[in-house]
Order: sequence, then C-alpha cells, then structure tokens
Amino acid sequence: MKKLNRRDFIKLSTYASASLPIALSGFPLYANKKPSEYNFSEDNENILVLIQLQGGNDGLNTVFNLSQYNNLQSVRSNIIIPDTSLLTLNDETKLHPSLSGMKGIWDKEKLSIIQNVGYPNQNRSHFRSTDIWNSASRAEDYISSGWVGRFFDVNHPEFPENYPSEEIPHPFAITLGKVVSETCQGSNANFSLAISNPKNPGTALVSNTGEIPSNCYGDTLSFVNNTIKQTNAYADAITEAENLGNNLSTKYENSNNNKLAGKLKNVAKLISGGLKTKVYIVQLGGFDNHDSQVEEGNVTEGKHSDLLKELSEAIAAFQEDLELLNIDDRVIGMTYSEFGRRIRSNAGLGTDHGTAAPMFLFGNCAKNQILGDAPEIDTAVDEKEGVQMQFDFRNIYSTLLTDWLGATKQDSTSILFDEFDALPLFKTGCSAALSSNEYMLNQLEIDIYPNPTINNLNIKFLGKNENIKIILYNSIGAVVNLITNKKYNSTLHTIKIDVSHLPKGNYFIHYQTKSISKTKKILKY
Repeated sequence: MKKLNRRDFIKLSTYASASLPIALSGFPLYANKKPSEYNFSEDNENILVLIQLQGGNDGLNTVFNLSQYNNLQSVRSNIIIPDTSLLTLNDETKLHPSLSGMKGIWDKEKLSIIQNVGYPNQNRSHFRSTDIWNSASRAEDYISSGWVGRFFDVNHPEFPENYPSEEIPHPFAITLGKVVSETCQGSNANFSLAISNPKNPGTALVSNTGEIPSNCYGDTLSFVNNTIKQTNAYADAITEAENLGNNLSTKYENSNNNKLAGKLKNVAKLISGGLKTKVYIVQLGGFDNHDSQVEEGNVTEGKHSDLLKELSEAIAAFQEDLELLNIDDRVIGMTYSEFGRRIRSNAGLGTDHGTAAPMFLFGNCAKNQILGDAPEIDTAVDEKEGVQMQFDFRNIYSTLLTDWLGATKQDSTSILFDEFDALPLFKTGCSAALSSNEYMLNQLEIDIYPNPTINNLNIKFLGKNENIKIILYNSIGAVVNLITNKKYNSTLHTIKIDVSHLPKGNYFIHYQTKSISKTKKILKY
C-alpha cells in the first residue's frame, strides 16, 4: 500500500472529513505537506486575493460591447439583456446591470477588464480545465502542483518542517473555506491553510500520543499529527490578527446573506490585523448555468444575475474596506473561471461550456482599462463555438508573479514551464514592475486573405526582428496548426498555408509577438 501524500489527503478530507480529526472549534483546518521553494523581496508587502468563479462564467452576459451587440442578440435572443438595462463604462463597453458595485470601482479608476482569456486546446470539462488553471500547465500536461505553490517552492524546500518559525510565523496562503486550494500545492505539499471562521480558532488534539507503528497506518497517523501541530501553531497567529484587525465598510451589512462578502470581510480583517499571509483564495460557485440562466420574460433576473450581484457587492464592500483601512495599495484582487460559455444560447434559457472569457483585476494599483478586443460575434456561429482566446491566462499569471509578487523573470519562466510576456496590468509606479512593457493592442500588422477561403490562405505581416507566433485554431479552441514560431527580420513576409483538407466552418488565426496579441476570424468554405 502506498503512503498517503498531500493530494490524496486533500481528496480524503473533501469526501470524508468527518472521519479525520482535523476540525478545530469553528475553524476547520486542512493542512500542508512537503514542498520546496518561494521568493519575494522582504520589503514587498503586496497581497494577492484570488476569487474563483466555479462552473464557468458566461463572459458574454457579463461584459457587453455595443459593436457586437446586434449580432449577439441574433444568436442569444432568448437570454440577452436589453442594451437600455446595461451599465455604461464607455462609448463601446457596458456591464450586466447586477454589476453596479464593479462599475463603482471602474468609476474610481481601480478596475481592469481583460478580454478573451483562455488557453490553447481548451478543455471543456470542469475538473480538467480547473486543474489546468490551478496548475498553469498546458492542456496536454498533467501537473500535480499549483502555480502559487511553485512560487512559494522557490525558497522553502524544507516546509513544513520547522514552520511556522520565529522569522515566518504566519501562513503563506489561506483559503477561506473547508479545503485548501490546489493553486497552492507545492511540489510535495500545499502551502495553503483552509479556514472557515477566523474568529474562533480553538484547538485540535493530536489523535494518538502513544507509540506509532512503523507501517502504512503509522505513516498516515504521523502525517495527521504533524498537520494538527502545525495548524494549531498557525491558529495563534490568525487569532492575534483577527483580534487586532478591523472592518470599516458598511457595505458588508448591505449585502445580506452574501457569503462571498463574508469571506472577503475576513480577509480584510486579517490583513488589517497584521497577518503577513501573501495569498488569499475565495470561491463562488454556481456558474454552470445550462438552464435558467435568466428568468423567462425577465432576462435581467435569474441565476446568473444573482451570482454577479453577489460577486459585485462583495468586491465593492471589500475594496471600500481596504480603502478605509488604508491598506488598499497593498492588495490586488483577481477573478478567474475555468472557461467561458458558448456564443449561442440553448433552448433552456442557458448556455453551455465554452472557451475564453473576461477576467477582472481590481485594486488601487490596477490599471483602469479594458485590455483586449471585443469578442467577435457573427450570426453564422455554430452551436459549439465559444469566444476565442486572445490572451493566454499564463500571461496574466506571469505579470502577477513578476510585477506584483516580486518574482524574477527567470522564476516566472520556471514556475509556468515557459516564458510568458507580462501585460500592462498595473499603474505606473505601483508595482514591482520588473517587466515594463508597451502593449500595442491596436497595431495589428497582419493581413489574412482570401477570407472566406476554399483552398489556400495567405498571411502577410511585417517582421520586427522579434519572435512571431501564429497559430490556427478551430471553432472550439483546439490547435489545428502551429503556422510559425520564430524570429522575423524587419521586412514584409507572406506565409501561404493549405486549408483545402479542413472541414467547412469557422477558424481563427492567433498572431502574437512580445507587444501584440490578436485573433482574427476566417471562414473556410
């Protein structure tokens, strides 16, 4: 029989936590086992709050672009919200009416919307796609560690032995919930501590104080005992921070029965109380709305509206709290979901699993912008087509690692298994800014013709003595052909590809350089 490892333990605690003696009084703790590294400058007090939208958020029902609205209406006639009900951000972009709190953050210039975020070869399984987002792996690879865990792995190979210590008495990461986040899984252990109620940590007892046998049972028992000892030690630091912390926003009280707001309220209080935890993770479930996404006859209401309202009100209260506590310069929040939804709605007033979707980045240091293009919609879209990727989610992770958490570019490349250019997500002078970049989003120097096409496709572009990567995707986000991935000199180049063998339908050319990322749609007859 194999020894119980950390991932096995997490799974066991998920399905059989009642049988494991690891719940403190009002404060369930599911703990950590061995990793090996983490690095950030000691004078970097930046904190990252991850908000996971579980189930696959419908980005097309969250962020609206007026240039695409009429076409979207034609393929979503049973669920689309009237444009007169939407919240205006600028001349082109509007938000779902339930996102008034998010609009308030936009009006304060503290919100970044990143359009069309996904990854190549999108997997539409909830579990697998969540694994990909949490591990920051390619869709073809199966990685057991998480991207945040590998970040912490960089400088702490001996963890959890001798932790907490006098130098590092606080948890590296905290998940507000019952089970630790897989984003924080290190190469041998999880750096996250899961808590339900920081107001009442209590104490757990070691399950066996006698002689422990030298067998599989003994190994498991030792692991549980060591886990309890460590979580009890961390509970002292959490209790102290909870006692010293404060909440000043009255918006929490206005968000009745808002569980997400309650979690973020605890995060704000722990931060204000002096807890040095670097990463917090919270979850909001329920986004898998195959049916009843909207109410029949009243499309502004329904399950998706309720979820967006909970999200928006919780983030608005949290952001105001950080500002009133005068700690908002140190905290950046980010939403993510395993995938978006398909472009066409279904007959059940819902949407099915899709591909890319928008992400929100919020905080005083977030650059107030809409980064990326409006998702391209046409009335001939097939029922399986989703929004195509413009930005790989690992570009966002790379930016957070280098420009916020303080990792080196070399560390980021190692953590993400490849080099991903950073994006301009932060205000000037507000971040670690190891990778300043000029992203030229409106300068697409590429011509694709003929479009529509039958047999051949020409891709004409200007090289700039830098690497250019061009990929052909199908309508569901799968890679059809890596057309090129190499350095081109500063002259005009034309690549001719044969598409005669491809089935009829919609395809997408994704063009990426260090400073440009664009996706263009083509039709194959």
